Amino acid sequence: MQPEAALYVVATPIGNLGDLSARARDVLDAADVIAAEDTRVCRKLLSHLGIRTAVESCHDFNESQRAPALLQRVRDGEIVALVADAGTPLISDPGFALVRMARDEGIAVVPVPGPCAATTALSVAGLPCSRFAFEGFLPAKSGARRHALERLRDESRTLVFYESPRRVVACLEDMAAVFGETRQAAVARELTKKFETVRRDSLAALREWVVADPDRQRGEFVLIVEGAPEEAAAGLGEARRLLELLLEELPPARAAQVTAHFTGCHKREVYALVDEIRR
Repeated sequence: MQPEAALYVVATPIGNLGDLSARARDVLDAADVIAAEDTRVCRKLLSHLGIRTAVESCHDFNESQRAPALLQRVRDGEIVALVADAGTPLISDPGFALVRMARDEGIAVVPVPGPCAATTALSVAGLPCSRFAFEGFLPAKSGARRHALERLRDESRTLVFYESPRRVVACLEDMAAVFGETRQAAVARELTKKFETVRRDSLAALREWVVADPDRQRGEFVLIVEGAPEEAAAGLGEARRLLELLLEELPPARAAQVTAHFTGCHKREVYALVDEIRR
């Protein structure tokens, strides 16, 4: 069936080109223009497929400027396809401004689903995945990264992160420091590619495993971290509420002591909450 005029959000392979769906190929072939995160990456895929569709750049730095013209083409009866470098657009990739503008203006937006690194990693990590929270990329600097992780310390859902090869060791170190060295996690790298690797272990053990071989620090990473136990999450939530009240009347050290005494939470966890609240 020939696609109709619309903005198509097309998922492309995250590694193995055989994962591109037949429908995605048909849309890319039928499109009047493809809006791509990186035109060079997109053209490599199109060359492999034997597709000659025109490609225009649409990334974080020009998306807002390019969106009106792209949507006008849809109004004029054309097919516009949006792709990321790999996987599903908008999932830690550009495209939100374009899709949001299209929705606001009543222009049809059609999903063409396919690969996504986050759900691919979840499906093979061996960690709970019926409830999860996707956090994307953490801040690059350790201080800001730890602060972001501290806000997730008592999250009971499985946590999903993307990370670069340059920061994966430092990120695992910060995760072990904030979540505890024994918290179960998984490292998934180079998914669907030749050197695909998925390993599950404690955060401390995973950090040592990655450090042990420089080749394990190459490629694209998804980090999956098991959520906090429900009872621990509930306990820390109670501790935070009490601590916020006590900090209005008591010095931080005394407020932490009283909170730990009445809630049964470990003092180290309570002091971490003090730092988080004060920041």
